[in-house]
Amino acid sequence: MKTLYLECKMGAAGDMLMAALSELVDQNEFLTRINGMGLEGLEVNAVPSVKCGIHGTHMKVEVNGEEEVSEDVHEHHHEHDHDHHHDDEHSHDHEHHHDHDHGHGHHHVHRHMSDIESIISGLKVSDKVKTDAKAVYGMIAEAESHAHDMPVEEIHFHEVGTMDAIADVVGVCMLMEMIGADRIYASPVAVGNGMVRCAHGILPVPAPATAYLLKGIPSYAGNMDGELCTPTGAALLKYFVQSFEKQPVMKTEKIGYGMGYKDFPAANCIRAFLGEADDDGEVVELVCNIDDQTAEEIGFAVDELFAAGALDVYSTPVNMKKNRPGIVFTCMCRADQKEQMIGLMFRHLTTLGIREYTCRRHSLQRSVETVETEFGKVRIKKSDGFGVHREKYEYEDLAEIARREGTSVNAVRDSLKKK
Repeated sequence: MKTLYLECKMGAAGDMLMAALSELVDQNEFLTRINGMGLEGLEVNAVPSVKCGIHGTHMKVEVNGEEEVSEDVHEHHHEHDHDHHHDDEHSHDHEHHHDHDHGHGHHHVHRHMSDIESIISGLKVSDKVKTDAKAVYGMIAEAESHAHDMPVEEIHFHEVGTMDAIADVVGVCMLMEMIGADRIYASPVAVGNGMVRCAHGILPVPAPATAYLLKGIPSYAGNMDGELCTPTGAALLKYFVQSFEKQPVMKTEKIGYGMGYKDFPAANCIRAFLGEADDDGEVVELVCNIDDQTAEEIGFAVDELFAAGALDVYSTPVNMKKNRPGIVFTCMCRADQKEQMIGLMFRHLTTLGIREYTCRRHSLQRSVETVETEFGKVRIKKSDGFGVHREKYEYEDLAEIARREGTSVNAVRDSLKKK
């Protein structure tokens, strides 16, 4: 399964993500596409960059010949997005600043969400890219709305509304389409330390909009002073990433380095790993103890979890404290299903806590073949791998035949085996 993993130890900004992902595809083809998408005055160039001896790409995004680079604290260069801002994303700076007094007049252009959507609708990109880009901006608008306590319709995008910021968001959406990963993971996100200057004054890192976007996402301050994660970077991660965790077991085929504008003691970059991961890979085991629910209620919970896509759900009878009979309830699921399954377990069970374990699953390759028999069509499940081959008739097919013929499942199975 094609898997993309984003390492965000130095946070995330729109231009840094774009630079890292561009190294995973034909970079010249991507530059041709983004420069030809119809954003007036836009010119995007991939510039070689070195941070702490590591070579990568810095995306230089210019609008009418100007590249927005924040002069403040932060650094992530180009983040335009940042909501602001510039394109210097990891300058992380920019980002939020929503407006850092840079001095560039275009920085202070204010646009509403409807203006942004209109601009994106007119670009020469696929419908999917347009949909994704609008959704990302919608998340940023919601975060700004919450931070400023005003309706989304009244939110003014500062730097985020500039053409270079739109280029960051649309560029990342375009690259995600070009890469076509089946699963996208990311590490917990570093947000930085200190304060950041924006149009509204000096705010703590992460800025309010970024903090809102990172709700539900594992994040930490780290040891670097400055704004490492911008609103745009946070929104793009929240929209595209299915699970935030350590890198899964995968056979890496390509690695991309997206460099920020500013220099830090640590390499200011995002790394993107693209490769193949086992379809099964790591699975999560969610476990809790129950001693105060009926068998019917437990059964209902099992049915609901299976209906939601759990890999397996089962209960084990045990003796609990004070020798009360109880059960250990277990749900097995994929990593990207974890939050959903935890929610369902708390909804349908009386437990006050759920234990989580990560397991590596090894499984046989499975296939299904349909054969004609005297009873009609019957499916055969086949499993292969590790020097093993197994076959068995599908139980539901055997049961349907047994009911129709007025006999037992074993009798039907034995009859088919004799043929």
